[in-house]
Amino acid sequence: MSNMERKVSFFSKEAIIAKPGFSRWLVPPAALCVHLCIGQVYAFSVFNKPLTRIIGITDSAPGDWRLTTLGWIFSLAIVFLGLAAAFGGKWLEEVGPRKTMAVSACCFGGGFIISAIGVWIHQIWLIYFGYGVIGGIGLGLGYVSPVSTLIKWFPDHRGMATGMAIMGFGGGAMIGAPLSVMLMNHFRTATSVGIGHTFVVMGILYFIFIMIGSLTIRIPEPGWKPEGWVQPARTGKLITTSHVHINAALKTPQFWLIWWVLCLNVTAGIGVISQASVMIQESFHGIVTAAAAAGFVGLLSLFNMGGRFFWATLSDYIGRKNTYYLFFLLGILLYLLVPTTGKMGSIALFVTCYLIIISMYGGGFSTLPAYLADIFGTAYVGGIHGRLLTAWSAAGVFGPVLVNYIRQYQIDHGVAKADAYVVTMYVMAALLAIGFICNHLIKPVQEKYWMTEEEVKSLGQKG
Repeated sequence: MSNMERKVSFFSKEAIIAKPGFSRWLVPPAALCVHLCIGQVYAFSVFNKPLTRIIGITDSAPGDWRLTTLGWIFSLAIVFLGLAAAFGGKWLEEVGPRKTMAVSACCFGGGFIISAIGVWIHQIWLIYFGYGVIGGIGLGLGYVSPVSTLIKWFPDHRGMATGMAIMGFGGGAMIGAPLSVMLMNHFRTATSVGIGHTFVVMGILYFIFIMIGSLTIRIPEPGWKPEGWVQPARTGKLITTSHVHINAALKTPQFWLIWWVLCLNVTAGIGVISQASVMIQESFHGIVTAAAAAGFVGLLSLFNMGGRFFWATLSDYIGRKNTYYLFFLLGILLYLLVPTTGKMGSIALFVTCYLIIISMYGGGFSTLPAYLADIFGTAYVGGIHGRLLTAWSAAGVFGPVLVNYIRQYQIDHGVAKADAYVVTMYVMAALLAIGFICNHLIKPVQEKYWMTEEEVKSLGQKG
């Protein structure tokens, strides 16, 4: 066998089929390894202020980038995350998670390196291309890689399984935020804010750890089931025992209703995450320092991560639809309350509101794959999940744009920075109300969209 054949076989789907006696509990750590890395995207806001001082170092100079310009880095990353997940989801089902994770490692790590060059030569388009496009592709492939694998390993606890994987994505900022600040402080000089070297180090580290995840991931044999587990009959919680083909799923109203459920829930939360560090500093000017704001970002990450496991696990007991009802109702109340906390000057209440909001934001992501498996079956859940993540792409633009441009518009018209987010919070509450209606309209998929038994058996033989 040639070296090339060995390399191809090593990364093939067949090479990672688990042998008899393999413990399924070894799979979640591999998934976490990947998601804790790519979850760094939620900590990108700690780079925003330093990036506005690349030339001025201590203060923004005339040639420095504006915050509205930098906001597109995060948005592009989320856009290409969704696009890569949409196009890569079906490819993932064909080649398996190991190869997909390896490509993710190259893209996400390489995106940091390209962005470092963009910082050094002060070309914003290189950062857009590096972190936004190439890094975003790495995000998308890394995000979907372990999800369908875990659903297949844990058919008896779908919500808990996806929560275990996706909570890592929410927790990535808990590592990424302090790591970024520490590296920037280490590399800072009188003529540099230290971002370029920080990007290089982070790119290398994330490449290594995503590759570790790709080397340890395993998939079950076709038809594998947990010992003693029996597929339950269809229940009143929208759980189907049938399967829908990935192409047929896009023709159903359920797909597009869930698309809007995700898009609206994410739009409300992602705008906060993208500007969390700046938002709390401006809302409590002179009280909250940059270091404390980084701590706030890390705390948001902790609740983002914990919420993904808590809400997804809870959905196994109360149903996915009821879980989303809670997200929208509580979210509306909290977004309406946030402006009041700012006027009261209560940092504790402000932080508490956002911690709950972000826990439900994360829970929306982790509950989603199980929701899709309940509605469409598990045969193509990875590909369907990937295509539905285009809603995240759209929200990645809507959320930050709403926050950044409404804020800038109000400041330009004399509104104090501390009050510049009030209107945005009311807009977010309105979006969640629409999401509540979309969730209410979701019903079981009609029988005409189901795959036949022969098609399901054929798929199992191919897998």
